[in-house]
Order: sequence, then structure tokens, then C-alpha cells
Amino acid sequence: MDDLTLNATVHASPTDVFAAWTDPAIVAAWFCPNCKVEPRVGGAFEMYFREDAPEGTRGSEGCVFKALQAPWHLAFTWNFPPHLETIRDARTRVEVKLSDVSKGTALQLRQSGWKTDGEWVEGRAYFEDAWRRVLDSLVAHFSR
Repeated sequence: MDDLTLNATVHASPTDVFAAWTDPAIVAAWFCPNCKVEPRVGGAFEMYFREDAPEGTRGSEGCVFKALQAPWHLAFTWNFPPHLETIRDARTRVEVKLSDVSKGTALQLRQSGWKTDGEWVEGRAYFEDAWRRVLDSLVAHFSR
């Protein structure tokens, strides 16, 4: 299955956009208010979307940073939502690449590592919508 790739233009510097993905306080302001972000390779990148849910079903538990090259590139693992039970614990890789443009920062988000069977197709469709909403939130954060 092809990688899922989305693009956005953020009206902020690459340094500020990179910080929006790696500084826990900023991540909490635009992505998920309850999170654990440890900006180092192997450090946690966990968003708790359902903080009252049982452990293991709150969000991106167990996801970690795989690459950090400020302010141009970061990558992390990402799991599936709890309703996709058969692949919940599977991981994909999400890469965020940033480049300086006249209006701010061009951002490309690429999610890779897809399989083609079972719930993977539904998972990809889910993330196509979810990541678009995430990027819209990031753009809005810097438009305030």
C-alpha cells in the first residue's frame, strides 16, 4: 500500500513548527492536551486522547521518536485506534519534513509501513482524515 502523504503550509518558522511537535507544552496546546513527549530518539511520543480509558487504549501509548533533526525533520512510530482491534498494536512510521518558504514553513507528513490485509485498509482511511485534522489544528495554532 502506498504511503499516506499530506502537505500543509504553516505561518511560522521551521524552528517554531519543529518545536510544536517536540515541546510538550506546545504539543498540548494544539495536538493533544494530555501527552508525554520526550524529544530524543527513543523518547516517548504519546498522545492520550481518551485519558479516562483503560491503559493501552488511551491513545498513542508506546509510540516513540525515531529521528530528530531540528528544525527540518522528525519521525515517530504511530499505532492504530482501539476500535481497530486486530492491528491496534501494529506500528507505522510517521515522518514530518519541514522546509522554509516565503509564507512560513512547508510541512510534509508521510505515514509509511502499511500492510494491505484486514483492518489495514480501514486504518489508512482513518488516518487520512485524522492527520488532515491534526495538520489543520497545527495551522490554526499558528494563525491565532
